[in-house]
Amino acid sequence: MPYRLFCLLMAAVGIQAQQTPSINDLNAECLGNVIRLSVAPLFEEVDAVFNDTQIINLTPGLATQCGFSFKFDPMGNAMFFASLQNCFSQNMDDKMFSLVMQFRLPGNHMTEDPVYRVGKTCSYTPWTSREILCDRNYMEASEQSMPQWTCLQSRLSQAVASGYKMTAVVFSPSKNVMNVDEVQRKGYAIANTPTRLVLRSPHNAEETYLQNVAGVPMRVLSTFFEQKWLVTRVDATAVCPTPEAVAFTPEVITWYMPKHIDPLFSSDAFTMLEVYMGIDAKRLDIEEMAARNYSVLVTEAHIIVEIPVGAVGGYFKSHIQDDQYFVTYTIEPMLELLWIEEVAHENTSYKVLFPITTPPMARPPQVRNYTVPEQAVFVLELGTFNLDVELLNITFPTMVLTVAECNARGFNVQEQRSPDNTLKTFRMEVPFSDPVVFKERRAEQGVTTFTLQLIYGLVIFPEYAPFSHSAVVDAVLLDIGMPPDYAKLLLNVPPSVTGNCDQENFHITVDYRNQEPFFVVLVGKRLLDHEFAQQYLTEGDTDFTITLPFSSPDAVFEVRPSSIKCNKYPGLMATCLLLPHLQECFSKGTMTALAVKVESAPGLNSGQLTLSDPSCGPTYSDDRFAYFHFTVNSCVPLEWNLIRVARYSSIHFCHCDVVICDASSPSGGPCSGQCVTFFGTTRKEVGLVLCFSDPGRP
Repeated sequence: MPYRLFCLLMAAVGIQAQQTPSINDLNAECLGNVIRLSVAPLFEEVDAVFNDTQIINLTPGLATQCGFSFKFDPMGNAMFFASLQNCFSQNMDDKMFSLVMQFRLPGNHMTEDPVYRVGKTCSYTPWTSREILCDRNYMEASEQSMPQWTCLQSRLSQAVASGYKMTAVVFSPSKNVMNVDEVQRKGYAIANTPTRLVLRSPHNAEETYLQNVAGVPMRVLSTFFEQKWLVTRVDATAVCPTPEAVAFTPEVITWYMPKHIDPLFSSDAFTMLEVYMGIDAKRLDIEEMAARNYSVLVTEAHIIVEIPVGAVGGYFKSHIQDDQYFVTYTIEPMLELLWIEEVAHENTSYKVLFPITTPPMARPPQVRNYTVPEQAVFVLELGTFNLDVELLNITFPTMVLTVAECNARGFNVQEQRSPDNTLKTFRMEVPFSDPVVFKERRAEQGVTTFTLQLIYGLVIFPEYAPFSHSAVVDAVLLDIGMPPDYAKLLLNVPPSVTGNCDQENFHITVDYRNQEPFFVVLVGKRLLDHEFAQQYLTEGDTDFTITLPFSSPDAVFEVRPSSIKCNKYPGLMATCLLLPHLQECFSKGTMTALAVKVESAPGLNSGQLTLSDPSCGPTYSDDRFAYFHFTVNSCVPLEWNLIRVARYSSIHFCHCDVVICDASSPSGGPCSGQCVTFFGTTRKEVGLVLCFSDPGRP
């Protein structure tokens, strides 16, 4: 038999329900003590069908009072949730519950709005001693009737006809006392069924209050019922989490639920029997949770739920703030707990449907330019957006075109979806020849620049929130007949090269200024290949540094610096004072001297160098250096003759008292014993040449 409504005065429209068709997009499920209806089309009105004859329109206030809630995604799909103990279910002895709902869809002026009806019957048994249900807009407590309540329930039933004057509802901790009709006028609902007493309240009702439970703010409604001349008292308490129970990072949502919900316990001795997680009121098994990367952790004080932002089961929604694009992510997890108190031996079922929405996250759109100038078409892609964003029009400097007009003009505007069908971009192609493209020929450079200025006009559905995104893109096309190498020079920004030295090394930095490095590098006469780079190169984001020792074969020795250029590309010659001593004297009467081969004397044989005494040759020599170690008494006079090579003028490496000679040096020159210097300061310098070359040039 249907249960009696104890406190709700309904405004029912007493009309005969019309016969209406059913549609496949209405899907009803029994999920424990909740009925879920999935509705694909966007409906205009929702009605409850009561006793098959009365149609009651569910306004938001009535839905909260009677145990109904709704959720919508950006695509217009809806989910409808109803407590089994809602105001309009047909209750058969608290074991079977039957609900019939009617959805009115938008029609047109010529026809009556189409109406669709769906019904669902659910069984739910056995009930626990106490059932708490927290939904997005209400909190509900259902208490099992005890034998001593029989008299009270009989009186409550009589009170329905007498205006509810005899029963008092006392709210705690305020101690406010109201009769039942006063309670229902404030938006609460109270009902008695064959075996249970039901209390329902909006979350923000006047008599609710916040309580910190294990560091988590919880919303509490605490009442008890008593009747004049009777000593029987019935307690009913509901406790639900608040949005402050959630913490956010850009990657993860973390929801904290107290394990011991203090207002619902009479002692600390309890046993947690079950913990389930679900989405949209439906439980998930372990495999489904793992596939979605959900996690539930039970600690001593909390039950902690973690959900990745963007995980399956939720959705992104677009928003505009100051013409800037933001997104939020929304998901509705469920926690379902079952515990038993060891002292009272009463078990409690606790279910929370808890919608969570992240703070707005900035997602500035970007225009990606896929233009190939030789194809003479701008190819642009704007994104990335959620599916609730649509492109309405594009503004050019001389006109505004809708998407349809753009396509008719040949711009080929297309919407493209991501593989998982959760994101979209807008792609378009604009020929260089179209009048909306600005053209500028630069004859001195042999190129033509094409510029496209545009403003995308976009809108977010279903709220029709407009916003825009502007862009300017350029393309440079080479004029026909230009030499390819010169064209490359015009189109590529040359790198910036700087160099310095320390006591032993060159340090040269090449900055290619956020451009693709369109060059190859020669160090000395060697190509900077992978093996060379591993040994000497340190790479940054838009630059690299070469560190090379003075002794490297890529360094050259000269009397003075010179300038070198390579194939019209910038070259750098890092020139440094040769700091290591070329000759040293020691206290034991020995000396060392180092002779280096200069770049301008390629025919010099270092191994044939001698001191003025032809028997005093180098202790060590290679193709670049000759190293002498001798006593001051054995190789005198201390003069070195400079090498005179055919086709070259004299190249001097002199310290004031030393001259280098070779076997073919003529007499009468510096090797005759005089110390001759042909330049003011006898400094030696070493240089490293770094050149940049076109990789396409032979």
